[in-house]
Amino acid sequence: MRSIYLDHAASTPCDPRVLEAMRPFFFEQSGNASSPHKQGRQARKALEETREISAAFIGAQPTEIIFTSGASESNNHAIFSTARALKAKGRHIVASAIEHHSVLESLHQLEQDGFQVAYVKPKPDGIVKYEDIKAAVQSDTILVCLQHANNEIGTLQPVEEVGRLCRGRGIYFLVDATQTVGHIPVNVKEIQCDFLSFSAHKFYGPQGIGALYIRQSINCPAFILGGDQEHGRRAGTHNITGIVGLGEAVKLCQAHIIEEAGREVHLRDRVIEFALKEIPGAVLNGHRQKRLPNNAHFAFPDISGEELVSALDLAGVAVSMGSACTWGKLEPSHVLKAIGLSDRMALGSLRVTTGRWTTEEDISYFLGQLKIKCKNALSNF
Repeated sequence: MRSIYLDHAASTPCDPRVLEAMRPFFFEQSGNASSPHKQGRQARKALEETREISAAFIGAQPTEIIFTSGASESNNHAIFSTARALKAKGRHIVASAIEHHSVLESLHQLEQDGFQVAYVKPKPDGIVKYEDIKAAVQSDTILVCLQHANNEIGTLQPVEEVGRLCRGRGIYFLVDATQTVGHIPVNVKEIQCDFLSFSAHKFYGPQGIGALYIRQSINCPAFILGGDQEHGRRAGTHNITGIVGLGEAVKLCQAHIIEEAGREVHLRDRVIEFALKEIPGAVLNGHRQKRLPNNAHFAFPDISGEELVSALDLAGVAVSMGSACTWGKLEPSHVLKAIGLSDRMALGSLRVTTGRWTTEEDISYFLGQLKIKCKNALSNF
């Protein structure tokens, strides 16, 4: 049976070239980057090289990059450290209602500690309007959180406009760029953000490693204590193999980002056009053009998304309903509810995300299976 992977928004396969770059650091060069001996110095050199590569990739300075276990930790770090550093200035935060759960759950925790959070809903096209963010900002707002692209429906958000607003008013701005780094150009100077988070496993690097950009001179205390690593901002032994893998993944993306995005747009549009034409009642979630190059997200009336995902899995196609972080929950996606879908429609959702090795033949097979499985689901409803 064929095996086709169309869930790259959840995690991408690790590129073999990335694995090869990591290999020596499992064995011959397995030193601790904080150790003074030769192996330690080799690890430190690899660490700082990746810091420079990662910083340049997003338009930052090397001293503005700290390595983390991934974007969830990075988001937690930015939010809780900002709240601790600026609570005397204000206890008001603005965030979109469709942020990743690593942002939303952190904000819910702060609400229990006396902070106020204004959650701004997107329009039905999945885009959070700049004007609505601006209207939610108060004199005591200390932080705005807005993801660069939504992890479920793939819509691109007006981060540059919001960045100018926040910089002009002296408000910290966190951008979760987990879905965009490595897939479309990202530049922290153009966005004018104070924090930006990303994970290597979203762009063909290893799982368990990511980074947080912290703008120079920002007051951001350490989040994990117990050591002086990462300029005293994140304690713990460096994951050198993961960091090296992140660096190699960045290099590969630098070389191919425009070419890959163009090919993925073509495959994405094939999926969208077929589904809207061939699947009765199919609805595309999110803006038709202002979306990630590899993301197509649908809602199908009278079809269980969970059953459809399972049926496609049995046919050798890996897709999802949405965020892998909430798979198994019975309630509808908070993202789909926020853009106005009914519970029934939200529970009939399907996310298709292509990747580096997705072929035309893969898409043809998937579309054939999608039509069959949807027809069967409707007849059994």
